[in-house]
Amino acid sequence: MAEFVVIRMGRDQDPMVEWIVTDDNGTRFSQPIKGTLAEAAGQVQSRPVIVLLPATETLTTAVDLPARSGVKLNAALPYALEEQVADDVDSMHFAAGEKRESGYRPVAAVAREQFDSWLARLEEAGIQPWKMVPLVYGLLRIPGTMSVLVDGDLVLFNDGDDTEFVMQGGTPSDALVVAGHITDRTDDAPPDPSGHLVVYCSAEDEERLSHDWIALRHELHSVDINLLPDGALPRLAVTVAGGQGVNLLQGRYGPKADYGSWLRPWSKAAILLLAFTLVGFVGKGVDYYRLTQDEAALREQFVQEYSTIVSGDNRNVADPVAAVNSIRRSLGSGTAPQVFLPTIRELSAAMADNSDAKVEAISYRAGVIDVRIVSPDVETVGNIQKAISASGRFNAAIQSTDKVADQINSRIQIREAGS
Repeated sequence: MAEFVVIRMGRDQDPMVEWIVTDDNGTRFSQPIKGTLAEAAGQVQSRPVIVLLPATETLTTAVDLPARSGVKLNAALPYALEEQVADDVDSMHFAAGEKRESGYRPVAAVAREQFDSWLARLEEAGIQPWKMVPLVYGLLRIPGTMSVLVDGDLVLFNDGDDTEFVMQGGTPSDALVVAGHITDRTDDAPPDPSGHLVVYCSAEDEERLSHDWIALRHELHSVDINLLPDGALPRLAVTVAGGQGVNLLQGRYGPKADYGSWLRPWSKAAILLLAFTLVGFVGKGVDYYRLTQDEAALREQFVQEYSTIVSGDNRNVADPVAAVNSIRRSLGSGTAPQVFLPTIRELSAAMADNSDAKVEAISYRAGVIDVRIVSPDVETVGNIQKAISASGRFNAAIQSTDKVADQINSRIQIREAGS
């Protein structure tokens, strides 16, 4: 289980605070301790810190807003609560919690100046809070049950649903009257069979409020009193450590994204990757420079040879390949690959295998050979065509066949495969 340090801030700028170490399962790892924030900082170490804010200096309520979350919800909160706060809403900081089963959202509000003052004190002590929660949320909400925590002159109340507040200088009976769960009455009406109350208080407060307990037992079905031998903080700390309450560190006070901590584990790998990338670019640059120098040297050498072949022509040659082809053409040498003799060899081999046929005429033009053949039948012509094409180098196609007397006159066209 995660351990937390829960710090309860003092009221009215009291420099003294109270803190305890606990986990979200309710286990206490220290007794409540009182001291300064600097002394509390020594207990933090690497534990998350939850700060409980004075209930009398924060407002808690619940609202029904259609906005789900995020920027729209934060923008709507001041307008939804402007009739419930005495101060200008522009000077207030608002935060909302998760929507409850009833459809309402718990909302906390505090004067921005006061909130900034608490943050400054925490920062001065070297404490970075994980959550800052109003004290009233430390009283556990039990569905179908009213809960009261008495802490000196403070009475924290919730009805297990959406009503939660704090009273100063009142009694638990006063809190239930304000909440509308009991009335000031003098008749002998029976108690409300659905009224269950759980009370947390010290032994001194139990004795001090003994008459109030008698009155409440007359009004309600049951009143269960739980004593707090070590004060209110252990009970409050366990509840907020379990995830209850509205965290006021939202919006402008929310945590800033620490990209540095995210990237820090990858820093060495990123440096290596950057180094390899730079080496690669440098290598490519060196290769490009060397090839450029080689090209310039070859071009210079070609120009010298070209001027020797074409006397007196020392012009800059932009396309050496075109210049060489131009010279070859001027000398009567074609640039196309020679196919005539290889074609004749394939034709001769095919004719040798079909000795009943004979060649009447051969013509060659632009890499294409036309052959006129006389044969005794069409089958022989087909055998010659297949024999020429069998090597895969040439394609032979029968262009025409005519029967003259007892002979077949045919024309076969031969060209290089793929041309």
